[in-house]
Amino acid sequence: MIEQITKINSAINGVVWGIPMLVLIISTGIIMTVGMKFFQLVHFKEWMDTTFLAIFKKKDVRAHTAKHEKSISQFQALSTALAATIGVGNIAGVSSAIVVGGAGAVFWMWVSAFFGMMTNYSENVLGIYYRRKNSKGEWSGGAMYYLLDGLGSKKGCKSLGKFLAVLFSLFCMFASFGIGNMTQVHEITSSIVDAFRLPETVIGSITPQIIIGVLLALLAALVILGGIKAIGSVTEKIVPFMALIYIIGTVTTLIMNIGSVPAVFGAIFRGAFGLQAVAGAAVGTLIKNAITMGFKRGVFSNEAGLGSSVMVHSASNVKEPVVQGMWGIFEVFFDTIIVCTLTAFTVLNSGLIDLQTGEVLSESTGASLVSEAMALRFGSAAGIFVAVAVALFAFSTVLGWSFYGTKACEFLFGTKATIAYKVIFVICIVFGATMSFDLAWDIADTLNGLMAIPNLIGVLTLSGTVFAITKNYIGRKISKTDPNLTPMLSGLPEVQKEQARKMAEDGE
Repeated sequence: MIEQITKINSAINGVVWGIPMLVLIISTGIIMTVGMKFFQLVHFKEWMDTTFLAIFKKKDVRAHTAKHEKSISQFQALSTALAATIGVGNIAGVSSAIVVGGAGAVFWMWVSAFFGMMTNYSENVLGIYYRRKNSKGEWSGGAMYYLLDGLGSKKGCKSLGKFLAVLFSLFCMFASFGIGNMTQVHEITSSIVDAFRLPETVIGSITPQIIIGVLLALLAALVILGGIKAIGSVTEKIVPFMALIYIIGTVTTLIMNIGSVPAVFGAIFRGAFGLQAVAGAAVGTLIKNAITMGFKRGVFSNEAGLGSSVMVHSASNVKEPVVQGMWGIFEVFFDTIIVCTLTAFTVLNSGLIDLQTGEVLSESTGASLVSEAMALRFGSAAGIFVAVAVALFAFSTVLGWSFYGTKACEFLFGTKATIAYKVIFVICIVFGATMSFDLAWDIADTLNGLMAIPNLIGVLTLSGTVFAITKNYIGRKISKTDPNLTPMLSGLPEVQKEQARKMAEDGE
């Protein structure tokens, strides 16, 4: 059965991640970037002040909401979104991209991230603009809602919007078991087994993988069954800690190898444009592999274009769509430009990759390659460090994606069905611990691509709405050329009334 699944998935993956998908992903980012006049560059100070720097200046972005409210703080929303995006893609995914696509894959990850910032921004703006309250009084938003209510409101597009919304939700629910569950859990178990050199079996035929899988399932169940408030509470504590220890470790490695940085940059740019000392068709193959792996691992890491993180951003207590959009820009920036780059430099300046030819001088792959690279400077303790980092990154991703899948299930089958989904999700954690590495990655890649298709169609067709909301916000809040403009806070009449009432109560 596994062999058959592998064949079917490979066939679908070849289509989903072909040239048309790469064109769709990058062109969406380019269109949104140009349409908003390079917002991520022009308004760099604004979105940094509103997001990362606001954590230290303002209390509202990380303050917990009142007990009677069902939303979460902006900082909790970011933490949960980062929990889902900062995962094994930042460690194992980056090293795998370098092994297959060469150093040049890193450059195309940067390109993916630069334009992906505005794709993610647009998703968040639309998510807040078209979100609604569910039967429990919780905010529900995401691609399925802006496809249903945004695209569906356009003339002759009602059925198309509903169809794409259902399609996205199905792909998202299934993707949650791949990218957000089994792939992550597999990396946790593999890194722990390798780092601590655990035996093949513990008791009888029971393996360490099974024991780790059961423990992870129990821990996840305690949080997941508590809903978004519990998930947000846990991730706002895990994410800053896990990101800090990993950044310290990789930056230390970078400083210790500072002399090789120019050579690493040279290898990245040579690899990106096929300037290595090879001839003929091999050049084209190298460029194709670099671009393909750069985009695939870039999307796997930061999820820009998938329409996934918008579901948790939509649960935030924020009122302005553009504000949460800017958190989306920071999310991609931090995930790929910062964390993925540090991983790439850790591998490339280790000596395990020949920077001239691109030859891999190690038999390690995934997180093991990163571990080996760090071990050259820190000794055997590096394996334990990477194992802990992978475990924290991956476990937080499992928590974040459980929420995405829950929201997709809620859209398709209603809030009552989410309990069954959560139970199945937790059970799949055990299966993920024993799953094939290649098959886990391949399935995750396929589901990523399938999710992106309806979402990107929605973003492109609703780009005019995003441009109008952004222009409105810039006129009121940034340039202040039109401070008396009416805020564009929601595209749903019932939500508009509720927001107007709350803003009147708050004196805004």
